[in-house]
Amino acid sequence: MENLTKTQFVSLVILVSFITSLVTGIVTVTLVNQAPPLMTQTINKVIEKVMPKEIQNQISAPLILNQQDLIVNIVKNVSSAVVSVVATKDIPIIEQYFVNPFGADDFFKQFIPPELLPQFGVPQYRQKGTENKQISAGTGFFVSSDGLIATNKHVVEDKTAQYWIIMNDGKKMRAKVLALDPLQDVAILKIDNASTTSASDYNFISFNDSDNLNVGQTVIAIGNVLGEFQNTVSVGVISGLHRSIVAGGAASGEEVLQEVIQTDAAINPGNSGGPLLDLNGKAIGINTAMAQGAESVGFSLPINLIKKDLADVKESGKIQYAYLGVRYALINAQIKENKKLSVDYGALIAKGSKGETAVMPSSPAEKVGLKEGDIILEFNGAKITQDNTLASLINSRRAGEKITLKILRDGKTMDIQVVLESRPDNL
Repeated sequence: MENLTKTQFVSLVILVSFITSLVTGIVTVTLVNQAPPLMTQTINKVIEKVMPKEIQNQISAPLILNQQDLIVNIVKNVSSAVVSVVATKDIPIIEQYFVNPFGADDFFKQFIPPELLPQFGVPQYRQKGTENKQISAGTGFFVSSDGLIATNKHVVEDKTAQYWIIMNDGKKMRAKVLALDPLQDVAILKIDNASTTSASDYNFISFNDSDNLNVGQTVIAIGNVLGEFQNTVSVGVISGLHRSIVAGGAASGEEVLQEVIQTDAAINPGNSGGPLLDLNGKAIGINTAMAQGAESVGFSLPINLIKKDLADVKESGKIQYAYLGVRYALINAQIKENKKLSVDYGALIAKGSKGETAVMPSSPAEKVGLKEGDIILEFNGAKITQDNTLASLINSRRAGEKITLKILRDGKTMDIQVVLESRPDNL
């Protein structure tokens, strides 16, 4: 080493460095090839082994990130179940023509030559055939896969009209009116299979429980606005519950609607019969009326009414109401004081304002011994109040059901069981 020149020493260092680098590279490559997979690769393989394919598919589905995405998704799912209900009718074609009163009168022809008679015509009118024209339009929605549709009674109350369903894709089909609710603004229609090329399973909207609603919850209204803008969507909240309104505009005149849902979701002419949806995409109401001279004040009938009507139609082909057969006054603080009663709630069985009997003859109430002066405190366990009336409780039931009444008579309470009957047609 002492005899090496400076040049030889430098060359030796370079050679040793090269050999060292080469050996280090070979060792590194060998170790990498023998090493376990990267951590991310290992995790991916573990997930693939642990997670079933069904779960992986769910993860790949679009996520609902906010309320707007949720509403958009609901509208996409239910739009094909919301339809326009169009009424058409054969309308006379009136033709105008003119008659010269002098030219056709022989009396004037005796004295005045026809060419000298005044030349003018008096307008006259006559019918020249008929043409089928649209006379009204509203909204409806499928409530079963076999073609049953719910809408408002005032949308289909003209018995001389023909009714058509226009789907969201423009397809047009005939519909027949199966039943009209005698007390509520509800009608049930069915697609006329003769007007379709084949039977179909229709997309329909499921129901939620309209007894479990809250003021302030978000709702969606869909309808055929102005009979022109099909499947228009509006969003709002429930503004009030248990409202009573007088609805006009129907051919049959004004109608008192009770227990309705108030909403600020826009309900316009043509929306009648459309669904009011919750954020589960289920129907909680059927849009029925709007307040004239006000903004964002609309009303919907609770969907539980439709549930009962559908069950009636499927079972008997018509809508029936349960019947107890009593006249009554709802007790409040004032009635309690005036009548010296011991309770401030319930239904006091009493004569009508014109002296009509308090308990109807041959009614279920008479059959179980109810009498004037009895106070019905509870109907099948539900307390009777100003907001939970006896009428609404009876209307929620079906004929043939056995219910229990809690009665206050002569200071003592008792339970009486009664079987409700079908409401007579003359009431």
